[in-house]
Amino acid sequence: MAEEIDDGLFWDVARPLLAAGNVVEGELMRSRCLRVGKEFLAMPEYRTGDLVVKLPKDRVAELIEAGEGLAFAPAKKVFKEWVQVPRRDEGLWESLLAEGLAFVS
Repeated sequence: MAEEIDDGLFWDVARPLLAAGNVVEGELMRSRCLRVGKEFLAMPEYRTGDLVVKLPKDRVAELIEAGEGLAFAPAKKVFKEWVQVPRRDEGLWESLLAEGLAFVS
């Protein structure tokens, strides 16, 4: 039996972006995600529901260095412009999604 991930906070934070119309739901790595045009923006991590968001690689490194984020490395390949944010903090996630939206737009 597949275990349900806790991705409710992700979709709660995503709802206003989806409602605004410039972000749409898509699929990335067989998981639901957020897209802006052809660019991927964010998704809940498939095992944990953590926020995974695309940001400039310098910002990703800064978040990891500060202990706010983890390297996103599915199948052991590190994606330098993606960061996994495990701390459940609605304000932080909203802020990072806004940064990501500005980056991919």
